[in-house]
Amino acid sequence: MASELKDLGGSNGSLVSQEESPRVGGSGGSSGQAKDERPLLKPRSAASDGDGAARLSESIEELEKKYAPYVRKDVYGTMGRGELPVAEKVLLGIALVTLVPIRLVVGLFLLLLYYLICRLCTLFYAPNREDGQEDYADMVGWRREVVVRTGRFLSRVMLFVLGFYWIRESCRSFSVEDEHTEQSSESERPGAIVSNHISYVDILYHMSSHFPSFVAKRSVARLPLVGIISKCLGCVYVQRESKSCEFKGVSGLLTERIKKSHQNKLYPMMLLFPEGTTTNGDYLLPFKTGAFLAKEPVLPVILKYPYNRFSPAWDTISGGKLILSDIGLSEKRVYHAALNGNSLPRVLHQKDD
Repeated sequence: MASELKDLGGSNGSLVSQEESPRVGGSGGSSGQAKDERPLLKPRSAASDGDGAARLSESIEELEKKYAPYVRKDVYGTMGRGELPVAEKVLLGIALVTLVPIRLVVGLFLLLLYYLICRLCTLFYAPNREDGQEDYADMVGWRREVVVRTGRFLSRVMLFVLGFYWIRESCRSFSVEDEHTEQSSESERPGAIVSNHISYVDILYHMSSHFPSFVAKRSVARLPLVGIISKCLGCVYVQRESKSCEFKGVSGLLTERIKKSHQNKLYPMMLLFPEGTTTNGDYLLPFKTGAFLAKEPVLPVILKYPYNRFSPAWDTISGGKLILSDIGLSEKRVYHAALNGNSLPRVLHQKDD
């Protein structure tokens, strides 16, 4: 499906002026030279600058109303590029040379430690290589127990290192008419987790909470350190540039994994982000259908990041042309392109669900 985008403020937001060349009269004057009566160029007045700033502010306000789920509202301003006071810049400079290196070193240590644990637990253990995948989702016994318990603990420690010292959770349980029957509890066991997507921190939280499997790019399996960890998580690897027939194969694999998790409580649940992109956390976008094709119960999770100064929302931070990649919804790419002053093609093709 394709949606046609109209240009804002003309063809590409700029004003085009045309000037007529003055005619040179050949009959007037005795010197044989024509008098140039074109007015001298005058510097722009402060009033015109003010009008331009007002129009820019008005256009940004219109964009923020239209694309509200992607608007950044913290003290660092639109796209994280707002003007900061001198005191704030000094504090950021101090944190850059003190706090950031400490967090980086501790984070790398935790990552290396968990890599060694996963490597030890998968030693002499053959991975599952069905359906073109390679994972340890079927791993059981002490190996699975060590991987899950240490993974949840180290993920929570990593969140603490990143500044998430206290995480408040609220759960809503639904009463079951016959709580004593094993059949009713098994029929209501979720096969997948559906969650909103705000930040890269979402992955760490879900690992510390339920330790589910994820959908990841195929290249993740080949990354140093992270590759073996993703296999222990039981990630489903996809090729984003794949054709529709391969996508249907992945969809069938997800359905099978969700059914397995629903039937076996020891099997890892699948975590899916049905919105298909990240937002600022204040809105929910229309869901895609992948998580519901298996027709099994799902566990809904809503993440919220209360903040005073800095919002961890990922895709509302400036990233140059990286944020204009083909990942995510077309509306977000239009909004970011307008804020960055970049141009987009007039027609954007929307991805299939």
